[in-house]
Amino acid sequence: MLKRNPQTAPTEMKVGNKAPKMMDALMCDLLEAVTAVHKAHLKITGEGSYAAHKAMGEFYDSIGDLADGLIEGYQGLTETLLELGPCEAPSCSSSKDCVKYLNTLYAKVNAVQAVCTYSEISNDLDNVKSLINSTKYKLIFLK
Repeated sequence: MLKRNPQTAPTEMKVGNKAPKMMDALMCDLLEAVTAVHKAHLKITGEGSYAAHKAMGEFYDSIGDLADGLIEGYQGLTETLLELGPCEAPSCSSSKDCVKYLNTLYAKVNAVQAVCTYSEISNDLDNVKSLINSTKYKLIFLK
């Protein structure tokens, strides 16, 4: 089995850098987003519910794959495994709640991206932000 060589590990992993813990927390949040948005997708009703239902469905179908790619890429790059420890599962009851939640998720992605020194990981984070933005557009403007 291959073992991580601490002498050749990327500099981001050096002691004192908060990026690994932030990445761990974000990945946990992204994986929880699959379930949170899926639940909202299943109980949405009222005016504009079809458009919201479709937008949320596209989001939860895509975010899991984006999170998986990010986790694998980050773990391969840093040669360490993320803990993916427990995190709080959000609850969304309406399109408005979902938009609010997506804004929070976007801010978390931005915070991780601000301390990430690797362009490939930053690009993957951009893809997550693009999905969030597209979903918010559909939830806000498509009725």
